[in-house]
Amino acid sequence: MTPARSRFFDTRAAYILFANATTEKAVVAERVGREVDHLYPRPPGLRVFDAGMGDASVLTQVMRKMHTVFPHIPWTVVGKEISIEDVRQALVKLPDRFYEHPEMVFVVTNMRFREATRLQPVDGSDLRWRDIPLEGGTAHEFATQILDLLESLADDWEVTTSPHTGNPVYVNPAVVVLYRADHEFILRPLIPSPEGPPPEYDLVIAAQPYRAAAPLESKVRNVIAPLAQSLRPGGRLIGIHSTGRDPGLEIIRQVWPDEDPFRHTGKEITDELRRQVDDPGLEVVPLGPEEATFRFEMHYLPSEGSEHIGTSSVLATWNAAAYVAQIDEQRLNEAMHSGAWEDAVRRVMEREPRIWFEDEAYVIVRRDQDVANSANAATD
Repeated sequence: MTPARSRFFDTRAAYILFANATTEKAVVAERVGREVDHLYPRPPGLRVFDAGMGDASVLTQVMRKMHTVFPHIPWTVVGKEISIEDVRQALVKLPDRFYEHPEMVFVVTNMRFREATRLQPVDGSDLRWRDIPLEGGTAHEFATQILDLLESLADDWEVTTSPHTGNPVYVNPAVVVLYRADHEFILRPLIPSPEGPPPEYDLVIAAQPYRAAAPLESKVRNVIAPLAQSLRPGGRLIGIHSTGRDPGLEIIRQVWPDEDPFRHTGKEITDELRRQVDDPGLEVVPLGPEEATFRFEMHYLPSEGSEHIGTSSVLATWNAAAYVAQIDEQRLNEAMHSGAWEDAVRRVMEREPRIWFEDEAYVIVRRDQDVANSANAATD
């Protein structure tokens, strides 16, 4: 049996500190939101898939943009997430979304990428499926019912550790479907069922969906290929990953000079997709510099600038740099124990008071002549 690989530093505490100490969630949501402007949904409605929902901080912001652009079009939004803690945090963000946009079906699943897009396990495992119509018409009523649901989800989201990767994998495949009972008649064509056909998506969000240092072939085979193949005609996939061209990786290299976690560009990912998938309908969208790369920054208090680098800022910056670079727990513990991390952060912060990180985006579309005609008509 192949020994499990070391897990990168993705504990709940590390994630919370990263999410609260950086602008990453807002910046990524804004970039993904730009893709919403290029969607042309058709009956029965708009379908969106988030390949790494997390606590839905990005997804709920994108849903606000979706409501602005498509206020009266029904949606199905599917989120893939293995962590029950993140699922709980995501679901408690939904009551306001159901109130603002009542024509919404929200689905969450713990399955692997190829399974999650189809909402079906590939090996015939016993699928735990919950269909939950929410009663009432206020955010408070929806919140009460969702809170009552959270405790019982723990059994469905039980995980074990993969002996090959060290990553968590589900014990039982699970799907939860939520929608407003008073809109079920309108939503019926968009409510998935265990026996239904696999959905096709107008928008697929793939923000940091794979290990940065994973082999190129496996990134595409296990993640990007099944996501791209789930696009409907006219659908768009936006992939986002870190580049390492930033002070964050410089901090990491102060401790580990040869560290090279960000090995593949968006072009390499999309070229490998073309090699693996013989599908002439899938095309890569050319992006200008402002669309292809963007930055997020650390949040600092005014008193924690270059003249006085506060301890909380140093720790938050180290956590963000290690989190983005996906440093495994063993090496991280060694650096923390030796104190090497603090000197590394302070050296870079003295020169670069506001630490920033660079992300790259790439966009894959499934071409459709009807969508192209609609886009041309809109510009005439």
